[in-house]
Amino acid sequence: MPLNELGEFGLIERIRKLLPANPPHVVEGIGDDVAVLAHPGSDYLLATCDVQVEGVHFLPRFLAPRQLGRRVMAVNLSDLAAAGGAPLWALVSLCLPENTQPAFVEELYGGMLEELHPAEGVIVGGNVAASPCGLVIDVSLLGRVAPEHLVLRKGAREGDRILVTGFPGDSKAGFELLRRPDLLVSSSIRERLVAKHLTPSPRLWQGRALGRSGRVRAMVDVSDGLLADLGHICQASGLGAQVWVEEVPVSDAAREAARICGGDVVKWALSGGEDFELLFTAGEEDVPCIMELLRERRDVPCRVIGRMTAPHLGMEVIFPDGSRTLADPFAAGSGWDHFRKI
Repeated sequence: MPLNELGEFGLIERIRKLLPANPPHVVEGIGDDVAVLAHPGSDYLLATCDVQVEGVHFLPRFLAPRQLGRRVMAVNLSDLAAAGGAPLWALVSLCLPENTQPAFVEELYGGMLEELHPAEGVIVGGNVAASPCGLVIDVSLLGRVAPEHLVLRKGAREGDRILVTGFPGDSKAGFELLRRPDLLVSSSIRERLVAKHLTPSPRLWQGRALGRSGRVRAMVDVSDGLLADLGHICQASGLGAQVWVEEVPVSDAAREAARICGGDVVKWALSGGEDFELLFTAGEEDVPCIMELLRERRDVPCRVIGRMTAPHLGMEVIFPDGSRTLADPFAAGSGWDHFRKI
């Protein structure tokens, strides 16, 4: 079966089956946002990596090198946020076309440091190599979390409410505006949405606060798309889910962008991906405290968008008119997949 049929997550599952069982010091291995490793210290060590490939993840004509640096570090920080963790050390590997200017690399690092230093992380090494086919940036990030504050994908319970921060779909709207510069939207809308796509802000503080609260049972960052990432929670927790479309938060800016370009803003919110918001579950009784927690310090928007259900019910998407459909979160078109055309 070729990769365009197997898909990214099918490939990951096949790789997982090739690997031996986790030894005792591996608390969580392949399959979550981060690997979780026990070591002699009191905290768990978190490990994640993400590669950004020119022409796949970014187009250089759309963003400056400092913006690119911020972006590549932000996507790794977002994985730590989803586990309730904080960064420690980063390793950066660059595959560079031979005509790359040193100033480009300096600006790229400047952007990475802008994201990492405020979170008290540091770059400690890496590698450089020549690339005959475009720029490739690979970041490996190590972090930490207290064992009692760790949140993974697999802790959801039937009846849990599903919550999401921010406005899923804004990044997809920003991409559409970049792709179609002729669209007549206000400068304020264009700037806001394009910034959401090019330089996302990982919800690092919010992830740590949610982990420390002890009220969140499962969490993931919205990188592949809301439905796809909720599918990861369902799969890991052995549950189904209902998503109430009417409750999914969509920004006025994204609605306006969708109106002007003829896009489906609901589809953007459910399947657009690269929002790097936090998607998590909690008991219904804990929702008010969580809302207050996120509001009191940083005033982060957060909305209940559904509930976890019995596994045999699958993932239901319920529309405002009461109609419903069963969604396959890993099917082509449900979210980002490296090997399937969307």
